[in-house]
Amino acid sequence: MEIYKDLNYPENQQFEKLLNSQLSKNKIEEGKIIEGKITKITEKFVFIFIPGLKSEPIIDVNELKMIGLKDKIEVNQNISVLLEKIEDKNGEVIVSAIKAQKIKGWYKLEKAYEENETIIGKITTKCKGGVIVEHIETGSLMFCPGSQISDKPLKNIDHLIGVEQKFAIIKLDKLRGNACVSRRQIVSSNKREDKAKIIEKFKVGDIIKDAVVKGYSSFGCFFEVNNEIDVLVHLQEISYSRVNHPDEIFNIGEKHNLKVITIDKEKLQIGCSIKQLSPDPFEHISNYEIGKKYKVKVDKITDYGCFCSLEPGLSTLLHSSEMSWTKRNIVPKKLFKIGDMIDCVITEIDKEKRRIAISHKLTIENPYEVFADKFPEGSEIDGIVSSSNEYALYIKLGNFEIDGFLHANDLSYINKPEEELKKFNKGDKIKVKILEIKKDEQKIRVGFKQLTKDPFDWFKDKKVNDVITVQVISTDNKGLLVKPEGCELDFIIKKSNIALSSSDARPSRFVGGERIDAAISELNFEKRKVSLSIKLLEELQNKEAVTKFSSPLSGKNLPFSSLSEKLSDKNNKDDE
Repeated sequence: MEIYKDLNYPENQQFEKLLNSQLSKNKIEEGKIIEGKITKITEKFVFIFIPGLKSEPIIDVNELKMIGLKDKIEVNQNISVLLEKIEDKNGEVIVSAIKAQKIKGWYKLEKAYEENETIIGKITTKCKGGVIVEHIETGSLMFCPGSQISDKPLKNIDHLIGVEQKFAIIKLDKLRGNACVSRRQIVSSNKREDKAKIIEKFKVGDIIKDAVVKGYSSFGCFFEVNNEIDVLVHLQEISYSRVNHPDEIFNIGEKHNLKVITIDKEKLQIGCSIKQLSPDPFEHISNYEIGKKYKVKVDKITDYGCFCSLEPGLSTLLHSSEMSWTKRNIVPKKLFKIGDMIDCVITEIDKEKRRIAISHKLTIENPYEVFADKFPEGSEIDGIVSSSNEYALYIKLGNFEIDGFLHANDLSYINKPEEELKKFNKGDKIKVKILEIKKDEQKIRVGFKQLTKDPFDWFKDKKVNDVITVQVISTDNKGLLVKPEGCELDFIIKKSNIALSSSDARPSRFVGGERIDAAISELNFEKRKVSLSIKLLEELQNKEAVTKFSSPLSGKNLPFSSLSEKLSDKNNKDDE
């Protein structure tokens, strides 16, 4: 062997060349795809010769059927196989034609993915979450998610199964050997190309005839043009007047002319305008005056009012609050219909905001002014209970279509408001007194108790420290409930005001029905508040006794335990 190391001889160089050539030709490794020659074909097996192997490997005919090669193979024809094992436990060579085809297919998928090329495949079956796609060239199976089948929801995809079509590879997992493809990208790309060609037909300034309202959002309205492309009219380009939402102006399916104002070839979008098809009506707004009456046409009716036009293109909103003086919670469609010509007064013109406010009720005599002239504050009127809630009654006043507000506190001077409310039902006749009229706010407040004598007037000739006689009605831990003689009102004498001595300040001393004297400790006519006190009466009587009597014994006959002591203190001071 030492002779072969010396390459100075031509014979050795030639031998080395032949040796290396033979070894490279017959380089055999497990896991590699190698070429073999078919030597024999039987009913069950195909025999293959691979140089460098000690025996001929065989392939099951069924395996070739699965990859569609059974009818294409012939003796002496080359075939690619994967060498799985050079020798198994039985001494046989194991090869696979299917695996070789899959590996070759994977290489092609990798190349297409890296070069961003599309592939040809066909949907074979449905599966959970999508479909299985077969690569036509290699037979490799790939997954296409349901969201990547089309650019719009499809209820049925049966018409796509088995049809050869283009797919884009969107993900490859080399470790697991999985491929994910998308048909949606191809469809969207084709549509983008088609859309780009359509947009080329338009230029800024073009007038589009009879575009159909397709839909709207908070920022504008979408129109379909010639059944081939959608365009947007922005909210600000709909009208010269203020528009809050496109549905105030348009209805689905309507046809309108549009003017092309912008074309974005990158985003493939066309912007249009409706208002630019006509001159700006606000340019001659000076023809109209605030406070003057004009005829307007009702163009659209909403829940909160009517959109009207003073002239074509000059729109304004008649709010529901400006439709009637007396009706509340107005339903505009019950008062007006589209196309009506109605009288309105312009109440505001805002040139900066391009807004005009109008009122229909100002064209009608204000019933509140008429009512105030005929029934000023302090007058009486007959009415009917029209409705009520938990704190008030609403009274229809006389022959006027006006409701007066009667608060529960104005039903009675004596009884509880909630109890008084229960006495009245819808439709009951009632006489009330007008307490307050607010013509600008369309409000009238009325009272019921004001028609009777106020029991609080009993205190008109009384003042603080006056002594009155009361009758004890009932007692509890908090004090005494008493009623002054000759008065309809009840008052509470608190426990702390029953007596000077804390030991005597016991409500239990009284059983009810007693007549006792008490002094007025507080009297407020504005707040209609009166406070009574027996304790104050004792203090007043003590003060009077101390002033009149000098002998300590003179207070023995009074029912006040502390009086004699106070008299004694006074005598001591006099001696000094």
